[in-house]
Amino acid sequence: MILRAEGIRKSFGDAEVLRGIDIEVSKGDVVAVLGPSGSGKTTLLRCLNYLEAADAGVMYFSGEHYDMTAISKKEIAGIRKRTGFVFQNFNLFRNKTALENVTEGLVTARKMPKKEAAEKAEATLAKVGMAGWASHYPSELSGGQQQRVAIARAIACDPEIVYFDEPTSALDPELAAEVLSVMRMLAEEGMTMVVVTHAMDFARNVSSRVIFMEHGAVVEAGDTKEFFSSPKEERTRIFLRKSADAGEKMI
Repeated sequence: MILRAEGIRKSFGDAEVLRGIDIEVSKGDVVAVLGPSGSGKTTLLRCLNYLEAADAGVMYFSGEHYDMTAISKKEIAGIRKRTGFVFQNFNLFRNKTALENVTEGLVTARKMPKKEAAEKAEATLAKVGMAGWASHYPSELSGGQQQRVAIARAIACDPEIVYFDEPTSALDPELAAEVLSVMRMLAEEGMTMVVVTHAMDFARNVSSRVIFMEHGAVVEAGDTKEFFSSPKEERTRIFLRKSADAGEKMI
């Protein structure tokens, strides 16, 4: 077990966004987090990586126990060194090349020598099909290319787990397919991933486990095959039926 979090709660003002979420992730898992917009999926991911401070909850990460409301900056930095995060809107440094975007974290956070960091970054960009674009700035790249650079940045530090926050929602279908292909490759290599996504084919065919959320709570969670073939909750069945209908209308 790499990660177990229990009782995560988060409110913004009077709006309770997370209502006591539990999540478990084992080594090699690809966990797809599904649910309608506004269900708290992104907030969950941000709390797990301490981009947002949870109002309640405990976390067990890589054998260590943390009170999510009383964690130190040093502990947060230690967790982030062992995780990667891919944002919906890429979050690349606009004034840095693709190569520099990947080396930045290796040099500043990992204190890796610049030459070694550059070699690592070049290899990682090649892994995601971006070797020929290392000297290009984000403004010179398509959205799909930018997201592949963002993935390279997230995996360059060999993280124990990578969080993906709707990595294809800002992309058109063709560019989304490029990114999902890279994610599928990483999954096949055994990378541990938690993926907030609306890409149902990816969830069905690549993930090993699914969490379905609504109104800040987990409605249903379990093995992917069972989730899609024999959902236990009526709300899950409605969600899957509507998702299937929407997919058919797009074809």
